[in-house]
Amino acid sequence: MAKAGRQSALWFALAFSLILSSCARQNEEVPLEDQPPEQIFKAAEFQLAQDDPEKAAELFGEVERLYPYSEWAKRGLVMSAFAHHKAKDYDEARVASQRYLDFYPADEDAAYAQYLMALSFYDQIEDVARDQGNTFQALQALRVVIERYPDSEFARSAVLKFDLAIDHLAGKEMEVGRYYLKRGHFSAAINRFRVVVEDYQTTTHTPEALHRLVEAYLSLGLTDEAQTAGAILGHNFQSNGFYDDSFRLLTGQGLVPEAKGEGWLRRLFRRFKKQA
Repeated sequence: MAKAGRQSALWFALAFSLILSSCARQNEEVPLEDQPPEQIFKAAEFQLAQDDPEKAAELFGEVERLYPYSEWAKRGLVMSAFAHHKAKDYDEARVASQRYLDFYPADEDAAYAQYLMALSFYDQIEDVARDQGNTFQALQALRVVIERYPDSEFARSAVLKFDLAIDHLAGKEMEVGRYYLKRGHFSAAINRFRVVVEDYQTTTHTPEALHRLVEAYLSLGLTDEAQTAGAILGHNFQSNGFYDDSFRLLTGQGLVPEAKGEGWLRRLFRRFKKQA
């Protein structure tokens, strides 16, 4: 019986596949202009199921072209944006998403269109050594999702991706800062690490940025600033390995992590103390 059941299931799957293929062929034989919108839409969904998002995007676009201002056109437009994104055609995904937002700004799928817009930038964020233009664009588009559609199902994902994009930007600053530090360009390195601790202080890179500030300031003989950076590191990240490294550097020169002077780091230390 078990063998017969498996054979029946296989025959059913084969028959279903043949029916779908037959429908697809019939759709191809009838000109698109003569097909109703729901039939073209289903053909596009079939192409998605067949892992052909390029063809699917083309068909979804045809729904909008042939039946403009219809409910099917609206559905086809947002699905066209999805299919273009799935095909990694990010420029066209943005075009379709923006068209949807322009025509249907109050529609229930507007949040999804904006989210697809953000993803079209976010999914192009590459390693920190590359230009970060897509990261900035992604942040702007994700912020719109978060602020304009806070109750949508996409808001939480947008927040997570926003934080990751911020961390990515901080990573870029760290990479450049380390480059300058290794080559003895201490002032240039300090400027990069300062951006991290002031603008991206909630990211994972902050402890290292503070430690690198200790290194850079000690190299310049600016002990007040080095001690203050160490004090901030100890106040907020005492269990972090970078604090141990900074502590050894400072004590090795007869210094201790302590807020001193009246520079930008001292002001930052006061802010951290107030938040605590």
